[in-house]
Amino acid sequence: MITTLEDALNRIAELEEENTKLKEELEYYKNKKFAGRQKHDEHWMQSYNDFVIQYEDGMTIREIVDQGAISRRTAYRYKAYYEELKKLQHRGDESKMKT
Repeated sequence: MITTLEDALNRIAELEEENTKLKEELEYYKNKKFAGRQKHDEHWMQSYNDFVIQYEDGMTIREIVDQGAISRRTAYRYKAYYEELKKLQHRGDESKMKT
């Protein structure tokens, strides 16, 4: 229990120090890179678009991976995504032709 002004000032100093430490810890967790798949942000889209350009130019998955920009697993994931988009695009083109 705080009974004097000096006790109150000491407690304020303790709380400010604790607050500073907690803010540092919060910043650490905000900036932490968690494992797993990335969101489709600008970096992901740039990496995917680079893959598409190389893939459409006739490069094999192995050649793309050997350049070192993406892993083999990521390349196959991009390929699956690419093929699914092509299927959807093809279906959309077919439905436009029927109307």
